[in-house]
Amino acid sequence: MLSSASRVTFYNRARSKLVQVEDEDIHVLVWFGISVLSINYSYSVNFSPAPAMENAEDAENVEVLVKPPTLSASDRLAAKKRFRTQRRLSTMKNKVLRNAQWATLKKEKRKIKKEGQKQRKKEAEALGDKAPPKQIPRTIENTREADITTVDHDDEEVTFDITHDEYESYFSKTYVPKILITSSDNPHSKTIHFIRELTKIFPSSECQWRKRSSVKKMVQSAKEKNYTDVVVINEDRRVPNGMLVCHLPDGPTAYFKISNVKLTKDMKYKNIIKEFTTHRPEVILNNFQTRLGQAVSRMLASLFHYDPQFKGRRAVTFHNQRDYIFFRHHRYEFKSQKRAALRELGPRFTLRLKWLQKGTFDTIEGDYEWIIAGKRHEMETSRHLPP
Repeated sequence: MLSSASRVTFYNRARSKLVQVEDEDIHVLVWFGISVLSINYSYSVNFSPAPAMENAEDAENVEVLVKPPTLSASDRLAAKKRFRTQRRLSTMKNKVLRNAQWATLKKEKRKIKKEGQKQRKKEAEALGDKAPPKQIPRTIENTREADITTVDHDDEEVTFDITHDEYESYFSKTYVPKILITSSDNPHSKTIHFIRELTKIFPSSECQWRKRSSVKKMVQSAKEKNYTDVVVINEDRRVPNGMLVCHLPDGPTAYFKISNVKLTKDMKYKNIIKEFTTHRPEVILNNFQTRLGQAVSRMLASLFHYDPQFKGRRAVTFHNQRDYIFFRHHRYEFKSQKRAALRELGPRFTLRLKWLQKGTFDTIEGDYEWIIAGKRHEMETSRHLPP
């Protein structure tokens, strides 16, 4: 960054004049240059380091010239066309035409981006070992701080906690899961279809409508009928938006936010519902590495039978990434000894843990093990790339 007393000279070919700005406006200038890069010209921005200055008067005389590279006539014409299209979009009142023009503009940008990627790949292959190192993209995932609660499965303390938690009897195969699935009062069509598809995914599950009964009464009734888990699907604006999972008889209880629900009938392939079988699926739990993630993964695993039927070739995946749990349901087919094809059966949805409570459902006097309040961006405070 230049000193606060320095200035930058910016050559704007679109206006054919030099523009000087102070140091505090450099970030705006650079942003403007990048914006023009995508719609007008390819600007090359090079800030030379400021030399050592003895006084403020010398520092004020420092100027950096930013000029665009030489463009061919065809590239210049295409850039001007994109720039004019961009300007017309902001004043176009017809929504249909505006969206069509915007889609065309985005398609052109993607094409230019792919051509640039291919060109850089060819240059890297030509240079061989002398090629510059591949740049690491800056993402939310690789800029997060490391979680200190990540567990080591070989740790004796972790092993002891696993063998003495509420799910120890399930993993010891002393009982077969029996699940009661219900909904909020007066569910609408999408929620009803979603619950019916869940009953086909979870083995030994049954659907029962609430009929204005409270959650506590349903939990007590489920205990008497020897259910091992209760799943309650909530909805908002006719769309499923929450899932309550209560493990019986002694808990724990977790509440998840549901988003991006896509039913089987909305999937890419038609007549997928015919491929649903009664075989018990395999369960894949991916990237649950913390203490909290371990507790959630064991809760989700206990909803399925511990002995999958591989003949059905069904696989259920819970993938944890950025504290979101992505659910997918596939059927796989072996094309050869080394390759397998996946066919998504649906439904698909995304879970986000809101709170985890000890014992069965009790929002008044219950003891919360974890709650998301005030912790949403706890792992996203630092944005430094890893070394």
